[in-house]
Amino acid sequence: MAKIAILGFGTVGSGVYEVLCRNAAGVSRRAGEPVEVKYILDPKDFSNHPDAHLFIKNFDTILEDPEIKVVVETIGGTRFAYPYVKACLESGRSVCTSNKEMVATYGAELLGLAKEHGCAFLFEASVGGGTPIITPMHQCLAANVITEVEGIVNGTTNFMLTKMVRENLGFDDALKIAQELGYAETKDPSDDVDGRDACRKIAILSSLVCGHQIYPQNIPTRGIRAITTADVEAAEKLGCVIKLIAWMKRGKDGSVAAGVEPCLVPKANQLASVDDVFNAVLVKGDMLGDVVFYGKGAGMQRVNRRVDMTAVAPTLARLAGIREPAASEGGVLEEIAE
Repeated sequence: MAKIAILGFGTVGSGVYEVLCRNAAGVSRRAGEPVEVKYILDPKDFSNHPDAHLFIKNFDTILEDPEIKVVVETIGGTRFAYPYVKACLESGRSVCTSNKEMVATYGAELLGLAKEHGCAFLFEASVGGGTPIITPMHQCLAANVITEVEGIVNGTTNFMLTKMVRENLGFDDALKIAQELGYAETKDPSDDVDGRDACRKIAILSSLVCGHQIYPQNIPTRGIRAITTADVEAAEKLGCVIKLIAWMKRGKDGSVAAGVEPCLVPKANQLASVDDVFNAVLVKGDMLGDVVFYGKGAGMQRVNRRVDMTAVAPTLARLAGIREPAASEGGVLEEIAE
């Protein structure tokens, strides 16, 4: 039996646990053995939870238990997540995460640790939610030299821009609707509307393409706060729509340029028809040409949780089934780890 620990029990952490309980048979079949959650680390009080015996507050309990081979990080941010994940990898435990901020900032270091200690650092869900893009880019497009990546990687802002176009709404009204529907944070939506979420995602994808860490703080980023109804109308007259585009381009000399900014997208372009909460990423390779990855990128909290888990649960099964860990998505960015 494979025993795992979950770090954090918020929206994503509780979703991981729910999926592992509800789909236990399927996950176990893919892993080749039963998968059981032994610990859930969270400082809050869960004494009334039906599985209260699983909850712990001391991270060292996980490190000191030789039965724990796989850890799922769902804390978010970097203050606690980064040192916990680092310690897990240094102890030879594989880690699965959807934490885009941590991957974008410390991905190279953590992959290096995974490679050094013979375990895996897996982060498919950090970009695209339930829409696979990281593994296909690494495996299916491995024979291609990728020269460009561009697309819509934040479902919240895409929903808002769609509302502004279709219903002639201003920024504030579109944001209010997004918040009411659970697409945008009610307290502080700045990560989405100011482009920081998209910046972290394109930093991860750029790092995959280039083979070295591209840091979010080095990517010029501009969100959609300044977009007005007058801008939307002007774009329409030009036969375009406004989309928040995250992009990167690699020069023939190996140079890399990347950015996040609102762009005029001609209606004939396939990204122009990507509306509402959907994401689309266009990858250009020298042999295959253009490949598009498309799927939902935002949703109400419960929906979002399930979208993330569609990527996290299969990854857990893969990790639990590893008999001799190959640091493989410590292989996904093998060049970065060097």
